[in-house]
Amino acid sequence: MAGDVSRDRDRSSELIRDQMTAQGIRKNLDVTQISLSNRDLSDITDLSCFKRLNYLWLNGNKLRMISVLSENYRLSELYLQDNELVDISGALNHLTNLRILMLQNNQLTRLEETVGEFKFMQGLETLNLSKNPLAQESEYRYYTVFHVPSLKLLDRREIKKSERDQAAKLYCQERQALLDTISFGRRWEAGPPQKAEDTPIQVQPPFKDFDTIHSSHDDGQHSELPGRADRRSLMQYSHFDWSKVPREEERRLQKYETKSGNAQIVTVRFR
Repeated sequence: MAGDVSRDRDRSSELIRDQMTAQGIRKNLDVTQISLSNRDLSDITDLSCFKRLNYLWLNGNKLRMISVLSENYRLSELYLQDNELVDISGALNHLTNLRILMLQNNQLTRLEETVGEFKFMQGLETLNLSKNPLAQESEYRYYTVFHVPSLKLLDRREIKKSERDQAAKLYCQERQALLDTISFGRRWEAGPPQKAEDTPIQVQPPFKDFDTIHSSHDDGQHSELPGRADRRSLMQYSHFDWSKVPREEERRLQKYETKSGNAQIVTVRFR
């Protein structure tokens, strides 16, 4: 087995040199693309010397792990489909310039760990994870859409606004409820809608209007009730304290029994 791995590394290195020769490239720094597609490779040589590599094709091989891209920060397109990858944790999260990533038809099973690799890829627009065991999970598409907001295409399907909205409702329910019920600068007449099992949130009602309330003095003139000006000048601002709400990872793993699950309202009054 070790001999096969060593042989494949040497073979991949030789294939890269052949490509450089064919393109008249002498320096590693001048290499911007490498193609090792469909070479039946179970491992490849380290590619860290190709600092300016932008495009890499490794599809159609027998790779089970990928750990040779530690210095290839400029990669914008990476093709790893049709391999035998079982885990990519810690292998791709530094590739923040990726725009296209193809991982379909592998053996990836852990949805959270896999999608977690993409959280720093703010320019990632096209991703394909189809034909992996994790793609069979019922929440797979919404989970990926929510946690990789830059995506435009997932598994060759355009991501629609309705899918983003549904993903937000599934994985950020409290925040979505807040957005649905209030807007900045308005006072509430009532709080956000509550689930039946939730503890009702008490909301301070707006101050009553004291314009028509007066008191009579002995001289027959009317004056406003004491404190009217003070009351009318008071303003109230309320916001949610989310510290007691479980994170989505805790919610999915059902490890939030010690947390109440309800946001608490914090009210600030000022003049």
